[in-house]
Amino acid sequence: MQDAKGPDQLFQRALAEGEILLPKCDDCGAYHFFPRVLCPHCHGAAISWKQAGGKGRVHTTTVVRRKPERGGDYNVCVVELDEGVRMMSRVEGIAPGEVVIDMPVTAFVVEAEGVPAVLFKPSEG
Repeated sequence: MQDAKGPDQLFQRALAEGEILLPKCDDCGAYHFFPRVLCPHCHGAAISWKQAGGKGRVHTTTVVRRKPERGGDYNVCVVELDEGVRMMSRVEGIAPGEVVIDMPVTAFVVEAEGVPAVLFKPSEG
């Protein structure tokens, strides 16, 4: 499902509808992220879009320190989804310093600063 406006716009449009779609190469079967027109693994141009399962694990994490009047501290992390792609995001719902490497997380879509974004929360169980 290619789009004349480009893969990033297709990804953003799906997010606006609450869906997390990932590009998957029809030639080699690998998922990739960020969206692009050629597979970074085999350079194939046949790309399909698949619904992400939404499960992953924190790959890296850090705390950005801010004064309370500027919104306070927040977490920035890279999450590796079960599909094998990595996404930079945040883990919400716990203190920024409690986010740890290998923590299981679940993705959700929210509006952040007027645009849809993928955030994560700790997985239950």
